[in-house]
Amino acid sequence: MTADPTPPGGLPEPPTRPTLTREYLAVAALALIDAHGLRKFSMRKLGTAVGFDPMAAYRYYDDQEALLDGVAEALFTEIDVDTLPWDGPWQDLAREYCLRLRDALLRHPHAVQVFATRPVRSPASIDTGVKMLTKLHADGIPPAQALRIARCLREFTIGHALAIAVTQLGAERRSRKPRPGSPDYNLLAEAADATTLDDHFEMGVTAMLRGFQQPAD
Repeated sequence: MTADPTPPGGLPEPPTRPTLTREYLAVAALALIDAHGLRKFSMRKLGTAVGFDPMAAYRYYDDQEALLDGVAEALFTEIDVDTLPWDGPWQDLAREYCLRLRDALLRHPHAVQVFATRPVRSPASIDTGVKMLTKLHADGIPPAQALRIARCLREFTIGHALAIAVTQLGAERRSRKPRPGSPDYNLLAEAADATTLDDHFEMGVTAMLRGFQQPAD
């Protein structure tokens, strides 16, 4: 007796939608924020966008603030901390971390505010912080001083990214820059035309790292 190759009717549709996880929802939320901006984002819109019950996100996050914490964690994962130069001098490690953090944030200008306004306390972030302090401590920097250094670099990097993100989101179009030859075209305007909003970042990080090598008063 041969089996009938025709499947019986009434079978459920095969699973084609992604299985929801906290990580998936955070990345999806980041994509929505990228596309539409933070002000237009909501958990209901996220649920609809991923093709589930509009309130499905509440099964994984207590509220929108908790979900935005997850978005900040998703941004942190883009730094790819495992491939940082952990075996080199701590200054090289710090510089590369700052560069990667800036680049990750500027890939998501609508979400820089999310990262800037909440601590990132994911296991990966905490492990990275401990590993960095251990690295600096091995080079003779006490943990408290190492944390001060890390905070200075992080705040400079995030502040820089915020300034660039504001420009990318349209603030520059609202400014009225004087043109060469106009009465208002002064030395400041000339200098601004000779620079970009991003070309001082590495200079700033270098200056900070050099300063950290000087003995404290």
